[in-house]
Amino acid sequence: MLKTKRIQQIQEYVFEHQSVSLEDLGTVFGVSKTTIRRDIRKLIKEGMIQKVYGGVSINHAKLESFNERKARNRFHKMLIAKTAANYVESGDVIFIDSGTTTLEMITFLKNKQVTIITNNLDIIIQALPFKNLNVISTGGFLERDTKSFSNYSHADSFKKYNFDKVFMASIGVSIVNGVTNSSPIESGIKETIVKGSADVFLLVDHTKLNKYAMVTYCGLEEIDYLITDDLLDESYQSYAKKNNIELVVAKE
Repeated sequence: MLKTKRIQQIQEYVFEHQSVSLEDLGTVFGVSKTTIRRDIRKLIKEGMIQKVYGGVSINHAKLESFNERKARNRFHKMLIAKTAANYVESGDVIFIDSGTTTLEMITFLKNKQVTIITNNLDIIIQALPFKNLNVISTGGFLERDTKSFSNYSHADSFKKYNFDKVFMASIGVSIVNGVTNSSPIESGIKETIVKGSADVFLLVDHTKLNKYAMVTYCGLEEIDYLITDDLLDESYQSYAKKNNIELVVAKE
């Protein structure tokens, strides 16, 4: 069996069975544990599956295409984006992270005089018709799946910007694993921006909670505002109170 074909079949097998042991995978595909471990490492690196005790399971916060994520929960994402945009004042210099929820903010910023720094191609395109929105692109390598620019060497360049507010996205959020993302390169930029002096807003719908992706780019305690579309459970409310995080539920 060709390696690439075997890896594809391993991925399909894990997705079908939700969670499997390495021993079972070796038996099913007739290869050694060493070979299985090597194949699994590739799938983990791609964010498709994750390690669990004794084996692997589906990573429900896998790196999906931007268009796939954009189509999901569109109404709730717009509510969250509208709520976030209300915090922006004319004259602000803001960072808008690459994300399907943060993208919706442009609709609600079009009547304000704002400077936007972003690493997302769609945000740049959506802002083009509005002359009052000054846009600065981060540049770098374009990741087509996420439509975001990223570059290891660019992370430090963000330290020169004096942002008033930054609006961040995430593929999965939890108290234990913090705020996560599937792209290691992109996560370096996110980490640098969050550690600045600006107010940090995290925009996530309820489907992102209690999930995690491959890379943690900041702890949940580093967030100032968490804007979502549903009431959070007591554990999040208690954590937010302890760490001075303002929980905001977007409403119609």
